[in-house]
Formats: sequence, structure tokens, C-alpha cells
Amino acid sequence: MKVFVYGTLLTGETNHGLLARAGLLGDWSTPPRFTLYDFGPYPILCTRGTQSVAGEVYRIDEAILKQLDVLEDYPEHYDRDRITTPWGPAWFYFRRRPPARCRVIPAADWRQRGQGFRAHS
Repeated sequence: MKVFVYGTLLTGETNHGLLARAGLLGDWSTPPRFTLYDFGPYPILCTRGTQSVAGEVYRIDEAILKQLDVLEDYPEHYDRDRITTPWGPAWFYFRRRPPARCRVIPAADWRQRGQGFRAHS
């Protein structure tokens, strides 16, 4: 199975260690139907919007998926669904509603979060 990551699970980010046994398939950006918000220590992806979100796709096993579910507090905090990628369907974590008073990450790329914010309320 596969997972698409876009925040603290990216290479070099704080939670990337959870993917130490996973295989990186490549960089990829979603179709332009999402919004990526800066929630401080991590981003929030919402399923409504017009952004193409940048991230990475990994091949994972069931044990890694369970660890990611714990990290993302699924299903209490985040939802999980599949998205079509060049490597086939991949899980991704998201919220259906935008968070209150968070800033949109204009480039829809967690690594560029400090550049050109606009407020969301």
C-alpha cells in the first residue's frame, strides 16, 4: 500500500522517522482541489479548495499505516481516504472543514510555509 504525505512526515521533517522502513516512490502534487493550512507545528489539508498540494508518496506496510493513524489521531482528528497518484492509489490524511484562524500556505508546500501567507478566518 502507499501513502501521500505533505507535512511533518516529509523527508527531513520532524516525524519522517516513522517512514524509515518505507520506500520513497517520489515527489508528487495533488490535483488542484485542496487547501493547505498552517496550524503551527504541522499543516492541515482540507478537501475543499483549489490548491495543488506538494508532497511525497511512499510504499508502506500495515504496521506503518497503524503508526500513522496514531500520529494523525485517526479517525478522531483526521479522516483518511485514497487519492490516485502516478504509483497507484495512496492513503492521505485530511480534515473536511478548515481550521479556525489558520493561515493558508499559498504555495501549498509545507516546506515553503513562511512565504507569502494570507489570513483565513
